[in-house]
Amino acid sequence: MKLNEITDNEGSSKPRKRVGRGIGSGSGKTGGRGVKGQKSRSGVAINGFEGGQMPIYRRLPKRGFNNIFKSDFVVVSLGRIQTAIDAGKLDASQTIDAASLVASGVVRRAKDGIRVLSDGEISAKVTLEVAGASKSAVEKLEKAGGSIKLLSAAAE
Repeated sequence: MKLNEITDNEGSSKPRKRVGRGIGSGSGKTGGRGVKGQKSRSGVAINGFEGGQMPIYRRLPKRGFNNIFKSDFVVVSLGRIQTAIDAGKLDASQTIDAASLVASGVVRRAKDGIRVLSDGEISAKVTLEVAGASKSAVEKLEKAGGSIKLLSAAAE
């Protein structure tokens, strides 16, 4: 077998249909779209339209709301911080804040602040400066000899 002898299986690919090329082609005039109406034209966008019947998104009641003032914290576990310290991405002797966590690649972006949770174990003696932390995370950190400074009281 040579490269120039390789071919597709018979019937595996069909030639594209050239529509709207005259009545003799079999798909001229309407181009296979039927006759008139909205769907025969380009740019049809009728998702959710139920033929004049009240659509389901209007039949069902509204529920809940989105609070536009809600803070969106990025969650980081103590175990993840310890892994970054072990890998040499974070310096345990320096204060670890949102900027250093982003720079080391632990989190992608800080959003409204970093909130530390107690998943995993921490053995390094670190100083954290974050927006919030769970009570168990603070206990684990202080037990390991570290300290934490909370930037906002609302994140507890």
